[in-house]
Amino acid sequence: MNFLSTLTRRNLILLAALGSAGLFFGALFFQYVVGVAPCKMCFWQRWPHRIGIVLGVIGLAIPKALIAWVGVLNMAVSTGLGIFHSGVERGWWIGPASCTSRGVDLASAECGLLDPNCGEAIVLCDQISWQLFGLSMANYNAIFSLLLMGIWIMAARRAA
Repeated sequence: MNFLSTLTRRNLILLAALGSAGLFFGALFFQYVVGVAPCKMCFWQRWPHRIGIVLGVIGLAIPKALIAWVGVLNMAVSTGLGIFHSGVERGWWIGPASCTSRGVDLASAECGLLDPNCGEAIVLCDQISWQLFGLSMANYNAIFSLLLMGIWIMAARRAA
């Protein structure tokens, strides 16, 4: 008998929410402590984890299967975003145009419209800014989101 099979629905929901919290706060750690600037798609990938935390709080108060199935859908979106971003990083497909250009501050009087050194730099979605064992943060997000989706599925299928 394994550890997960002994957990109640409420405990599985808590575990999934804590997993999302770990990924979300880990992203904040890398941004603010390590100094790895996130791209636009990185910010997109944070939203499902925020939602996962909220679903966890709701699920602790009302541990219904419906909430767990919403958690499954939420982590499916997170997994999809991670896979999409991974593909953009690896050059398998093209990402959003807003992640591959440089922003221009039109409100600044000293900036020329065509000055490439003017404006705030945009972090490119198709460049890997950090990796471990050949995997980027988007890769890890996809993998861990898939695992969290499995935990949400177990919570949804578990008897109340």
